[in-house]
Amino acid sequence: MKVDLLVIGAGPAGLFSAIQAAENNQNKNILILEKNSSAGKKLLISGSGQCNLTHAGDIANFFDHYGNNSNFLLGPLYSFNNQDLMQFFKKRGISFRKARGGKIFPESNNASDILNVLLKELKTRDIKITYNANVENIEQKNGLFKVQSSDKIYQSKYLILAAGGKSFPKTGSTGDGFEIAKSLGHNIVEPRPALAPVIIKNYQFRMLSGISLRNKEISLWKNGDLFKSWNDDLLLTHRGLSGPGIINYSRYMQQGDLINIKLLNYNKKELESDLLKKIEREGRLNLVNLLIKYPIAQRLIEKILELAKIDGSQNAAHLTKDERKEIIDTFSNLKFEIKSLANFNQSMVTKGGIDLNEINPQNMESKIVNRFFAAGEVLDIDGDTGGYNLQAAFSTAYSAGKYISKQL
Repeated sequence: MKVDLLVIGAGPAGLFSAIQAAENNQNKNILILEKNSSAGKKLLISGSGQCNLTHAGDIANFFDHYGNNSNFLLGPLYSFNNQDLMQFFKKRGISFRKARGGKIFPESNNASDILNVLLKELKTRDIKITYNANVENIEQKNGLFKVQSSDKIYQSKYLILAAGGKSFPKTGSTGDGFEIAKSLGHNIVEPRPALAPVIIKNYQFRMLSGISLRNKEISLWKNGDLFKSWNDDLLLTHRGLSGPGIINYSRYMQQGDLINIKLLNYNKKELESDLLKKIEREGRLNLVNLLIKYPIAQRLIEKILELAKIDGSQNAAHLTKDERKEIIDTFSNLKFEIKSLANFNQSMVTKGGIDLNEINPQNMESKIVNRFFAAGEVLDIDGDTGGYNLQAAFSTAYSAGKYISKQL
């Protein structure tokens, strides 16, 4: 079967790149191959099924949310920004709401509304999707891509790879796209879980799962050296740490790294002075009742004292100098050693993928294989939570599709 453009993957990047490529090309034959029995499986679970489509911030601020590879997105994000993305859907009847932190969701809180718009646009443009079509082999010969799927052989002059990463494999993201790109000569940066909670070695806080720590200073240490520090919210889980302050920075985290959390907004000298004043004024209180005057959950305080073998029921006035130092040190620097990141079943996106040095950032075309394009999570791009990953998927898809539309 011969087509003008073949797209591999019916996620947001695949659907949107096909839509853009069909612009002013109504007579061209564009086909999407999808391994699943339906489109957009991962899109439907994004934002807990509500679809955090993008972020409300200025597009210039987006580049702080993609780690070390943000420069690659300069062209795509400025060519098709967050306002452009929302406008595309608004024109097709979708209204949006802004949630805490600037996250943008459809007002219906239903990801299927976003998917249905994309599928309707495909139908309007007479773009077909072949489902249950698992790509088994691709080669380029005589200026055409020959694609062997589980049921048929396809030929196409142009090929867009939008097969996603490896996160949430139950949605079909099992790394197939990496193997396809590799077979065409591309280097693949090792895929790793990103936007993932971390599992902590010798974790002592399992029973405190669910406790949130708001706007804490967090620092990441590698081989005894400070790597990075930031302020954000985090969450104690039954195996380790999660929340935006952890998952947004998990791209930098590895086994053996240390995470230090400053529980209070004091330096050690200030905290010691404040604690001594509290003891002087209210030394008759038992230690736990004195310490809960600080904005730390009582159960966490009790656990810290238990681990330090300090009696929380004693009068605060009876606290020894060494015990006081232990409390100050722990409140100032609660330490965790990373055992591992959670696996792809729990990570929201994939770090790694097609080496960006081998892709033209202006149109997503391969620098190695002519007329081969890649968009979305199959690229070595991972953003923070908050709509940044879907925005990158749509923007890179737009760049690829718009360029191809002028070539067809």
